Amino acid sequence: MDINLARTFLEIVDTRSFQRAAQRLHVTQTSVSARVRTLESLLGRQLFIRNKAGAALTFEGEQFLPHATTLVQVWERARHQVAVPEGRRAVLSVGCEISLWDPLLLQWLLWMRAAAPQLALRTEVGYPHELLDAVAAGVLDIAIVYAPQQRPGLRVELLIEEKLVMVTTSKAGQVPSAKDYVYVDWGADFAAQHGLAFPELSNAGVTARLGPLGREYLLAAGGTGYFRLDVVREHLESGRLRRVPDTPEFLYPAYAVYANGADPKVVKPALKGFREVARPRAGTDAGKAVRKPRLPRPAASGKSR
Repeated sequence: MDINLARTFLEIVDTRSFQRAAQRLHVTQTSVSARVRTLESLLGRQLFIRNKAGAALTFEGEQFLPHATTLVQVWERARHQVAVPEGRRAVLSVGCEISLWDPLLLQWLLWMRAAAPQLALRTEVGYPHELLDAVAAGVLDIAIVYAPQQRPGLRVELLIEEKLVMVTTSKAGQVPSAKDYVYVDWGADFAAQHGLAFPELSNAGVTARLGPLGREYLLAAGGTGYFRLDVVREHLESGRLRRVPDTPEFLYPAYAVYANGADPKVVKPALKGFREVARPRAGTDAGKAVRKPRLPRPAASGKSR
């Protein structure tokens, strides 16, 4: 079967529309309809019911869904494995949500370089829905995201129990006025909780959708805002930032998402690496010692020095 038929089927399921699926696939709606007819002819069953609301799966379409997902994932994994660089046994592709990659992804790359030199590593940073699409399509082996949606054929595993804390450059250490506040968009859940806790900060002087950008602005220009504890810990230790006392902490967990049929020889060392570099470090507040993640020793090459 042409793998494009399965891809087209999955795009329609995701968008619930032949037209939107065509836009995503960069083909005409006529081509999408023709592919569906071909697929239905091969299976001998109707897969979609089209109506004014879009396209809905039939019972047979629901039955075919997990198999279509597996077909595309297996094909993409096969395509990647054929392109394994010389000297490596397999390729591992990982994507990380924009708000989570710093410093997690770099620490993980360094850990994997020492612990799993047999794997070629490919990484990307993106938005959660794009990363989950890539995992579902078999383009990525693992996605690290904040609030993943459950999807057929994908496993979701808690990776980091991170938290957001209010920090400031001010020596006064108190909740600021809106004009001195840097609001970072940490997602819908954070926005709702933050709005209840600090309605007076709804019109912040500066808003940033990217955590690292908001952090660097805060350090350069001064102010107050909520940031992931792990990425401001160093600045708390140095005294450049201070915790604002008596302010709420907000949970910001990260999850690893991968396919049910993922190769354990590839996924297991990757997940082990993420868990290792994401382990809580000694000292959660300023003034206590901080432990950097310990990297494993590289495998011996057998050559004398």
